[in-house]
Amino acid sequence: MELLLNRPVVIGLALLGALLAAGASFLQLRGHIGEKTGRALNWAGYAFMGASMLLFALAGLLGAGSAQVR
Repeated sequence: MELLLNRPVVIGLALLGALLAAGASFLQLRGHIGEKTGRALNWAGYAFMGASMLLFALAGLLGAGSAQVR
């Protein structure tokens, strides 16, 4: 569990989610993917971003990583 609450993991999930969501919109606009695939990629992106936010909140509540901040 401690591995998931590390700062690089939380940031990585947020970036992955943002790239998926932005990429889905870009690819759909260019006509490379259809509406259904674009929607699925958007949902996946938002799921990764949501997981990142949840882990960020849990890390704050559990005090994970507070010893590293100085």
